[in-house]
Amino acid sequence: METLLKYGKKKLHLEIADQNYLGTLNPVEVEGVANPLAEVQRALDEPIGSERLRKLVNAEDQVVILASDITRPAPSHILLPPIIEELNEAGVNDEQIKVIFGLGVHRKQTEEEQKKLVGADIYERIECIDHDIDDCVDVGVTERGTEIAIFSKVLEADFLIATGNLEFHYYAGFSGGAKALAPGVASRKTIKRNHQHSLNPQAKAGLTSGNPIREDLEEIGDMVGIDFMVNAILNSRKEAVKVVAGEITKAHRQGVDYINDIFRLQIDELADIVVVSPGGAPKDIDLYQTHKAMENASLAVKEGGIIVVAGECEDGLGEDEFGEALLGDLSPAELVNDIKCNFVLGRHKAARMANIHLHSEIYLVSELAEKIKESLFIKTFDELDKALDRALEVKGAQAKILVIPYGNSTLPNYKGD
Repeated sequence: METLLKYGKKKLHLEIADQNYLGTLNPVEVEGVANPLAEVQRALDEPIGSERLRKLVNAEDQVVILASDITRPAPSHILLPPIIEELNEAGVNDEQIKVIFGLGVHRKQTEEEQKKLVGADIYERIECIDHDIDDCVDVGVTERGTEIAIFSKVLEADFLIATGNLEFHYYAGFSGGAKALAPGVASRKTIKRNHQHSLNPQAKAGLTSGNPIREDLEEIGDMVGIDFMVNAILNSRKEAVKVVAGEITKAHRQGVDYINDIFRLQIDELADIVVVSPGGAPKDIDLYQTHKAMENASLAVKEGGIIVVAGECEDGLGEDEFGEALLGDLSPAELVNDIKCNFVLGRHKAARMANIHLHSEIYLVSELAEKIKESLFIKTFDELDKALDRALEVKGAQAKILVIPYGNSTLPNYKGD
C-alpha cells in the first residue's frame, strides 16, 4: 500500500507491505460546495432555531464577531463577508463591527496572519484585534464553579456572533458553538477551571450530553449571551461542505449530527501500529496541536501498541506550560499523577500525552529542533519510513498497521469483541 500523508504544507510518502496493512481510516469523502460564499448565505437565509440575523440586530448595536486564530482551519475569510453584508443590510455600519480572534492561551498573531485569516478586504474595512488574556472582566460563576472572566472588548458588544469550524474535539466533544467564547476569549483562570474537567472520563470526543467540559462552556455562553453563530464543517481537503447558522446550541447540534455521519468511523479490529497525521497545516503547527491526533489514534491501537504521528511542528512545542512540562524532570507516570493534584493549564495536555504514551508508545516525526527532540520522553524521528521501520522491529514482522490520514478530525469507533 502506498499513500501520501499531509505534513505541514508538504506531503510524506508512506509505503506499507500488504501483509502488514490493516486499512486506511478515511472520512466519508464529501465534495466541497461549489460556491462556499453561497453556502454561508444559504445558512444565514435558513437559520436554525432563530430568526434571521438582520432581524435580530439593531442598527445602533455595537457588534463583535468572534473568529478563530491561526491554529484553527476555520475559513473566516469565507464566513465573514456574508455575515458583515447581512449586518450592513440591517443598518449596522463597518465602524460598529469588531472582529476579535480567540487565542485562548495561544500566542499573539502577526498582522499578516490576521489579514490572511479574514481576507484583505475585510481586514481593511473592519477593526480586527487579538483577544487579550490579561484584560478580562469577571462575569459570574457556573454551577460547576468556573469563575467566568471574558475579554473586556467582547463584553462591550451589544450583539455577539460566534464563528468557527465544527469537528470532533478530544475532550470538549466537539469544537465550535460556544467554544468560541470560552476558552476562545476567556481569562486564564476561566480556561483553567473549565479544562480541569478534562480529568473526568466523560470529557471525551464525540460526546455532548453529560460532557462536563461542553456543558460548562455552554453555560458560560448562556450567561454571557451569544446572540448568533455561524460554523463551517470542512472535509479532509479543508473545503466547506456545510455551514450551520442560528441559535448557538440548536445550530451546533445540527452540525454535530452531520459530523457524526462523516467522521465517526467504525473499526472492527485494533491495530498493533497506527500511523497518523493531524491533516497538515495548521493542525500540526506545533506539538500542542499535533497532540490531538494522538488522542484519536489511541482509540484505534492495542494496549502496548505504537502510535507513529507525523506532525511538522513548525512553531515548536506550543503553549509554554505544555512545553516546560514535556521538557521537565517528571516521567510520563509522574506527569499523569501530578496533574490530578496540581492542575496547571497547558500541563494538562502534556499529562494527557503522557497517559497515551504509557498505554501505547508514541513515535513522533517532526521538524522540532534536535535539542528539543533529545529532551522529550517520546521517541522522535526525522523521517516517516525510519519511524515505521523501527515500530515494525519492535512489534514484529506480522504487525498490523492502520493509517489515519486526518487524525484530528477522524474518530475511530471500536466496540470490542
